[in-house]
Amino acid sequence: MKTIDDLQVAGKRVFVRADLNVPLDGETITDDGRIRAAVPTIRRLAEAGARVVVASHLGRPKGAPEARFSLAPVARRLTELLGDSTRGDKVAFATDTVGASARETVHALPEGAVALLENLRFNPGETSKDDAEREDFAVRLAALADCYVGDGFGAVHRKHASVYDLPARLPHAAGGLISTEVGVLRRLTEDVSRPYAVVLGGAKVSDKLGVIDHLLDKADRILIGGGMAYTFLKAQGHEVGSSLLQEDQLPAVRGYLERARERGVEFVLPVDVLAGAEFPDLGTKAPADPRSVPVEAIPAELMGLDIGPRSRELYAAKLADAATVFWNGPMGVFEHPDYAEGTRAVAQGLLDARAPGGEPAFTVVGGGDSAAAVRLLGFDEHAFGHISTGGGASLEYLEGKTLPGLAALEDQ
Repeated sequence: MKTIDDLQVAGKRVFVRADLNVPLDGETITDDGRIRAAVPTIRRLAEAGARVVVASHLGRPKGAPEARFSLAPVARRLTELLGDSTRGDKVAFATDTVGASARETVHALPEGAVALLENLRFNPGETSKDDAEREDFAVRLAALADCYVGDGFGAVHRKHASVYDLPARLPHAAGGLISTEVGVLRRLTEDVSRPYAVVLGGAKVSDKLGVIDHLLDKADRILIGGGMAYTFLKAQGHEVGSSLLQEDQLPAVRGYLERARERGVEFVLPVDVLAGAEFPDLGTKAPADPRSVPVEAIPAELMGLDIGPRSRELYAAKLADAATVFWNGPMGVFEHPDYAEGTRAVAQGLLDARAPGGEPAFTVVGGGDSAAAVRLLGFDEHAFGHISTGGGASLEYLEGKTLPGLAALEDQ
């Protein structure tokens, strides 16, 4: 696929489909990682003399404006991050997507300036499953620009108007973020340095079955944590108390455990967990009184909420000699300090991992909650090989799926 080096952007209106889908507490951005990841491409285009028109979604509005999903706070943060590298005092903000405000804002942009459109999902055409409705929105977006740069990796697995339909209507290229993400994912799927360890966590095993299926042919070790671990433990015959359990997935999980044995892939599950009587209060973060229990003896009235101390040591040992590590999903309820140590141990395990030759492992944090955990727990993001901006997109790529947004950027 082409890159922005292949586009003539000076004086042109360049539509940048970014992923600025950040968490908000009211109008306060609680994690600006995705905005910061989008800045290099935006800055580069602005400094090259482009009129940069940035667009993104935020949250899941139902095709109509909702104040709580406005990108206005993002425009303010983007202004701060871009600093004086663009023309104008601030990022211009259009209060609609393709209406009068968008047209007037874009028309008024001087060379080297940046505008941000309002949330694309405020228009039903963005996410419509009706091709005609989606294409109509793409045509109206195309009227705002001379060329297109796809840089929202976190959205490339969606067949949405701004991701899939719009590139076909304009000269297009991949931004720096997407180019980097694809390069990293290829290192996880082609000519991988071994030993190759994969750490998967998060709530639902059903969200990860596809990637487990695909990585059973590639990984040397698969470490499981988070809520999804309890379905695996149940499949091994353990009682899991009131822990999160997807009983309908037990046959599939047993099948994967058997395939792993047949192929010599080491499957690592918790040997103990931190359990509590109820889900912890994430608002006040009041003390939760966790109990460390072996997986063979989880009381019926307790739920597992993190991997335990022996499991933390086990997982660190299984990562210690890895040459490549991919991690997606926390080990527990990392947002609460009483259940954060399992996730902290895995993050530290990635940093400590050394390949058999002694060099640091190539480590990839697969976006979403894992990336948020790295920041919340105070780790230096730059110490990891790569922190992805798209958890779902990363997983679908690793499953071997064709991602619509990447297919749309391929050279015609």
